[in-house]
Amino acid sequence: MSTQRRIPRRGIYFLPSLFTVANIFCGFYSIVSSMKSEFELAAMLIGWAILLDTLDGRVARLANATSEFGKEFDSLADVVSFGVAPGVLAYAWALHLWPRIGWLACFLFLICGTMRLARFNIQQRAVDKRYFVGMPIPAAAGLLAAIVFMFPLPLDSRNQAIPILLLVPGLALLMVSTLRYYSFKDIDLRGRHPYLVILLLALLFVTIGTHPQIMLLSMSVTYLVSGLALKVYGLLRRSHFAAASPPEKALSTGSKDLDA
Repeated sequence: MSTQRRIPRRGIYFLPSLFTVANIFCGFYSIVSSMKSEFELAAMLIGWAILLDTLDGRVARLANATSEFGKEFDSLADVVSFGVAPGVLAYAWALHLWPRIGWLACFLFLICGTMRLARFNIQQRAVDKRYFVGMPIPAAAGLLAAIVFMFPLPLDSRNQAIPILLLVPGLALLMVSTLRYYSFKDIDLRGRHPYLVILLLALLFVTIGTHPQIMLLSMSVTYLVSGLALKVYGLLRRSHFAAASPPEKALSTGSKDLDA
């Protein structure tokens, strides 16, 4: 009986890759829209890219269609949609008023976001899946897009642009920081959930649909603050245990002396 070596089949999983292609399209279209001063559309396209980026990973896992190609393809798409596109948007909408410092801030956002993606790719198996290390680049891009979506008219003075000039490098540093951000990856979409969860999700969608600018900006700011809050909570918890440990140590030493 002859044995034949099985040659691995070449190709890509179509459905997850289709979502990634749509993600890149939204990012590229957002860049073009920013160049044409269509800032509200550019911001909306970044929002759609975030949704597509979330779905492609979920679809790949649900369909058991994950691959190394898909992971790399998704990361390259994120550089375009969440690195270049929001950087161009922030510069064209506000930071062009500070020409040199403005484009340097946007470049810092891009390079830190790219480093964040590279670190994520090599740390996937070494960290707690429930948390991201550093602010995810889609969240940073989403905050910039939410601000522009809330205030789509371009800024016309340097004083108005100062908060954005501080925010963009701040987001860049948060992406390469060691702050933990909840990943939502432990949510089981295939499991059973109480009816209350469905009602709350329906309420969330209705609220976003009726007040999209306020809700999207509030959600983005809340997620930004959550990483800082987790850090403060961890520091307070460690200081509490450090303050409580000396008496316990003294008590244990005293008990040993009594035993002796």
